[in-house]
Amino acid sequence: MIDPKAYRDAMSEIASPVHLIATDGPAGLAGMTVTALASVSDQPATLLVCVNRLSPSTPRFLENKVFSVNSLGAEDRLLADIFAGRTNEHFAEKFDHGVWMSGPTGSPLLESALANFDCRLIEVKDVGTHHVFFGRVEAVARRDEGPSLLYHRRGYRRSVE
Repeated sequence: MIDPKAYRDAMSEIASPVHLIATDGPAGLAGMTVTALASVSDQPATLLVCVNRLSPSTPRFLENKVFSVNSLGAEDRLLADIFAGRTNEHFAEKFDHGVWMSGPTGSPLLESALANFDCRLIEVKDVGTHHVFFGRVEAVARRDEGPSLLYHRRGYRRSVE
């Protein structure tokens, strides 16, 4: 068996784009910072995102059954920290930062994001400590400017344009 710390240390060598996922609905508003995200298919447009099962926000995503993915630009480093829980804001308080609008599913979309994906939760798989959310993308938007925010070696970096 691989030592979990050794695994995390090795994974820290892989630069990953930083995203905020957000939800709103009957269970309430919630959001978190994630780096584990991938495209699954373009027909139908589907993506996956991995979320820690112990996060206090996770039940809201599961009950609301909708979520957005907001790919952060380099200027949104503070938002990444806020939604990662590194500040004292919780649930709806996090959304006092940034400019948000509601997408077709009701999920919050960050106006400054480089790309927004508005998704309906279609399947959840449990793997280890995480849920893997599969989302059917119902709407997309993109901003054609600026470098991405990356997470590499346990710190934020700016992508090269």
